[in-house]
Amino acid sequence: MSASPVVRFAPSPTGLLHVGNIRTALFNWLFQHKVGGTFLLRLDDTDRARSREEFAEAIRADLRWLGLTWSREERQSDRIARYEAVMAELVAAGRLYPCFETEAELERRRKLQLARGVPPVYDRAALNLSEAEREALRRDGRTPHWRFKLDVAPSGQSTSGGGGWDDLIRGPQAVSLASLSDPVLVRADGSFLYTFTSVVDDVDFGVTHVIRGEDHVTNTAVQMDIFRALGAHPPAFAHHSLLVGADGSTLSKRLGSLSVRAFREAGLEPMAVLSYVGTIGTSDPVTAHDSLRTLAAGFDLSKISRAPVRFDVAELEALNAKLMHHTDFETVRERLLAAGIGQGEAFWLAVRGNLSRFADVVGWWQVVAGECAPVREDPEFLAAAREALPEEPWTVDTWREWTERLKASSGRKGKALFHPLRLALTGREAGPEMRLLLPLMGRERVARRLAD
Repeated sequence: MSASPVVRFAPSPTGLLHVGNIRTALFNWLFQHKVGGTFLLRLDDTDRARSREEFAEAIRADLRWLGLTWSREERQSDRIARYEAVMAELVAAGRLYPCFETEAELERRRKLQLARGVPPVYDRAALNLSEAEREALRRDGRTPHWRFKLDVAPSGQSTSGGGGWDDLIRGPQAVSLASLSDPVLVRADGSFLYTFTSVVDDVDFGVTHVIRGEDHVTNTAVQMDIFRALGAHPPAFAHHSLLVGADGSTLSKRLGSLSVRAFREAGLEPMAVLSYVGTIGTSDPVTAHDSLRTLAAGFDLSKISRAPVRFDVAELEALNAKLMHHTDFETVRERLLAAGIGQGEAFWLAVRGNLSRFADVVGWWQVVAGECAPVREDPEFLAAAREALPEEPWTVDTWREWTERLKASSGRKGKALFHPLRLALTGREAGPEMRLLLPLMGRERVARRLAD
């Protein structure tokens, strides 16, 4: 095993990355980054019918947007010859055997087993076929699929340690291989299943740690047996719990709205997404981190809960707002310039506390430097306010000077004094401190908005 960890994120390019995918990718990335390891991107694209290049590129784009950089990229579709060679090795070793049953025949057997109260485990009938019987089936037009012979003796006991391991999140795990059917590794059309190709890749690429969802626990027991059959030492495994909705329901039917692309198009910040998915379901507080570096510094697999984790879009949006409120000017300088906003740091510090998303900044820029729709509730008071405007230059103290003057002349105070001015100058019921906005707006613009 390598001195430094090698992990991989292995999405299938059959759709967009969703929040569950990103949680797995992030855990892998943080784990290796904290100790100077290697993060591999592997595209599991052996599903010829569903894999599409546009999804492969979307995966890369989403990872880049999130800042989850990878050291190496591999595609399973480029490794077919390697899988065929390993398949031949397993066939020669007697660990991969041809099966000729149709799906209808297998389904009938399963129903009979269930009717008798027997677990629906494949009975290895194909192992009893003679070579002559196999040839006869081939002549009849049957093409075999190939099953991996799990290391289970007739007694039902494993002879090589079975399906147990010390999970880095869930602790000691034990899966009885005798309770499982020999898995199909190669379909009748010659295509390879993930269970097989993933093991070959992990061996060839020196993967030391596999961090993935708990829905793979049973699969891990099978894959560990395949590792041993190939004479390889299995990597360490860690299985994290899965995400559910805020109400505890499954996310599966709503993943389209929870894709990384949807988050990006909705104007969420990448670090808000990463901060949220990286801390929910852990012993750490859910807080906004300003960089992957700080998120990685506190990451530890031991902090991850085994219970289902509730994903709440409202919480994510609130975290995004908090991130905006504390983002420094240098972080957004180029984005402000790209949006045509040139007043710089004073403007950003004035408005950031009122932003839910960065895109909201454009509206406040219109308030201070463009046109807005003033709300004039009390024309007589606003006319007096216009006459009382101090001369420039204006500073953050000008608002206090102006309103104190108006208070003395009108007898108004509190909301009756401040609210009509805010409505007339911004067209909004609430917003940034007026003492910060006033010098940004300038006397001419303020006077114009106070006029009839």
